[in-house]
Amino acid sequence: MVALTTHHLISPASLPPYSPVPPTPIPGLAEAETATTNNNDNEYLSVLSYNVLLPNSVDGWWNYKMYLPPLFSSSSSSSTTTSNDDVVTDISSWDYRRNLLRERIGLIDADVVCFQEVSPLSFEEDFAFMKEDLGYDGCELFKKGRFRPATFWKTRKCDLVGAPVHKDRTLLTAFRVVSKKDDATGTATAEEKKEDKNSSKEDKKWYVLNCHLQAGSQGGRRVRQIHEGMRAVFTLAKKLKEKDPKSPNLIVCGDFNGGPECGAVKYIEEGFISPDFIEDGEPVTSKLKESPLSLPLLDAMNVPEIQRKDKNPPPPTLVVPELISLLVEIDESLSEEDRKTAYENPCLSKDAKERLERIYRRYATFSSSSSEQQTTDDATTMNISDVERWLIDINGRVGRGSEFRNAAKEMGWVEPVDVEDEALSDGESKGGGGAKKEKARIVLPQDGILSLEGFVNVYESELREGKFWGIAHDLAVMGEALPDAGVFESRYDRMYCSASLHPFAVLDTVSTVPCPNKSEPSDHLPIAASFVPR
Repeated sequence: MVALTTHHLISPASLPPYSPVPPTPIPGLAEAETATTNNNDNEYLSVLSYNVLLPNSVDGWWNYKMYLPPLFSSSSSSSTTTSNDDVVTDISSWDYRRNLLRERIGLIDADVVCFQEVSPLSFEEDFAFMKEDLGYDGCELFKKGRFRPATFWKTRKCDLVGAPVHKDRTLLTAFRVVSKKDDATGTATAEEKKEDKNSSKEDKKWYVLNCHLQAGSQGGRRVRQIHEGMRAVFTLAKKLKEKDPKSPNLIVCGDFNGGPECGAVKYIEEGFISPDFIEDGEPVTSKLKESPLSLPLLDAMNVPEIQRKDKNPPPPTLVVPELISLLVEIDESLSEEDRKTAYENPCLSKDAKERLERIYRRYATFSSSSSEQQTTDDATTMNISDVERWLIDINGRVGRGSEFRNAAKEMGWVEPVDVEDEALSDGESKGGGGAKKEKARIVLPQDGILSLEGFVNVYESELREGKFWGIAHDLAVMGEALPDAGVFESRYDRMYCSASLHPFAVLDTVSTVPCPNKSEPSDHLPIAASFVPR
């Protein structure tokens, strides 16, 4: 069951189960804001953070593989040569997922929305609904990368102050927030906003740092990214002539790609991190890194004032199938510390390899007499036709996916070397510039053979890249579905605020089943909170 739950200082309100229906008014952040600010004219700001899951409409194709059980069945038992593209169920399509996003974001109705994992290739079209349907007429898209953050805001509530700041996977925006009296009708004029600004005792800005920190075994880079983002806040606060740039009205949110064990989380919550902090077996910094702010940030979703009915901590925001324990080989006799090392350098479990061997035997049809050592069991291997059948079954067609690329290399494909490359390898310098040379197109060698060892190596590579969901999908459509081991849960998505702010309402999104699914368009769940100055 999937449900939204709102917690605030007035009275907690539970929302009905979430389902894809037309938006209707619900008790949530707006209700909490109205109740809490009824007796004062304090300005307030509500912020939503949401990793919306790339692919969007154009970039990428693979997100259907993240749905378990698979959205279509394998036809590997027959000699199919047709694409599975047409049979992928609509719930994984961008149109379906976008409708869920539109509804969810409209229901929450935050003043500022921070997205992670948007594609620059189709950004304007994919998220046109933010302005056209939901009224978010302010927007900033991160300048670099394939998986980008983007921040939206409603200009009737937020005046952008200065140019947004782009750092390594962090996007900083600064606002002057329209006070409650100006925002009551949502039609404050520019003159009324100016009058409110001039009458303010202190023109203190609000800063929103939208983060999508690096995934994987990159603890050091995550720490550098959040440290750089925090320094950008301090620098901008000084530039905007804040009275105390070490104590700005700051909200930091986004996908930290790590739980409480993450160095970036420790840095935010304690205000520093030292070289003795170890993550993924390595120190995350070579020297002490300290936040430029005077106090550590507060975990907005877990401040003592927020009283959840069940008195439980904030719910997880990443809810996916538990696969690591099924796919990674772990020696049960190892200590807990040594087991961590095994996860850092994973190898496929014995069970996974046995499943892959059975699959290989079903696909392999090519008989080779080149080896006199072959036994009856090893008499067949996978030739190009077998490999193509396998790729169509798992990826819909030949030519896409890391399985295709790694299989081609295992079969003997090597990138061609032209005359210019040979000259460069001999030490000749390349002058001028000119057009960027396109990469050679990877193809399956016509006479190539994919051995059992090569087949397993393909999935060892998938494992090292953290594509547990891809392996689980492939096994399932090839008739070797993994057993249900429950869900993996962690709070990767976080929202923090400076000590100058008070989070008076938070909104949890709860799922007890793996995401994405029919009701959840992403593997991440959104979080939101409302803030007033202390």
